[in-house]
Amino acid sequence: MDGAPPPAGLSAYVAVSQLLGLTLLATTGAWLGRYRGGVAWHGHLQFNVHPLCMVLGMVFLQALLVYRVFRQEAKRSTKALHALLHGLALLIALVGIVAVFESHRSKGIPNMYSLHSWCGMAAFVLYLLQWLLGCGFFLLPRASFSLRSRYKPQHVFFGIALFALSITTCLLGITEMLLFNISDSYSRFVPEGVLANTLGVLLVAFGLVVGYVLTRDDWKRPPLAEELALSMDFKTLTEGESPGGSSQ
Repeated sequence: MDGAPPPAGLSAYVAVSQLLGLTLLATTGAWLGRYRGGVAWHGHLQFNVHPLCMVLGMVFLQALLVYRVFRQEAKRSTKALHALLHGLALLIALVGIVAVFESHRSKGIPNMYSLHSWCGMAAFVLYLLQWLLGCGFFLLPRASFSLRSRYKPQHVFFGIALFALSITTCLLGITEMLLFNISDSYSRFVPEGVLANTLGVLLVAFGLVVGYVLTRDDWKRPPLAEELALSMDFKTLTEGESPGGSSQ
């Protein structure tokens, strides 16, 4: 019903997810600032732009909870916000990719040889494809009602799968970065290793909480009354069916 409060427990889980997200961003910044010298676009600190941008763009800013949070707003506005946040995430991730390629080029380090880089590039390319298809099917009124209905389960599944892949890639990147920089002392529980491991645990916790919210069917955004009417009109226009379902 329009104006109904959110389901019990949803607000608490959303709040926990955002608290975890902000904490993992702060932890990333603390790690890079305290132990890796900080962040800069030019010079030897350019590489550090990469982990910061990837955690921010490919994990925290993935707008997976938009439809759970904005339950009473117009669907069109929620779609636009969903697409806008994903587009922003892609831009930030692109900055991170450019930073690591530029850093490697200046230092004479080869690119795209590690499992982390393969998974990361796959995640970014598939994320871009997911965004383009989502805009084409749902934001722009071009696809028919039946086509959108058939594609929606794939869009939802791959959205969650890419979120999981992004977190996995971050975990691979953290481990790779630690082994490159503190391999001799990592096994002795040095502070940098403990902090980076904590970041990994926060990433997993963030993913689990967000995943739980997304998989609760009773927490899905219910369609508003006017949206049901518009959906019927759209189906009638695109499929050539009358509101009663008979073909014209």
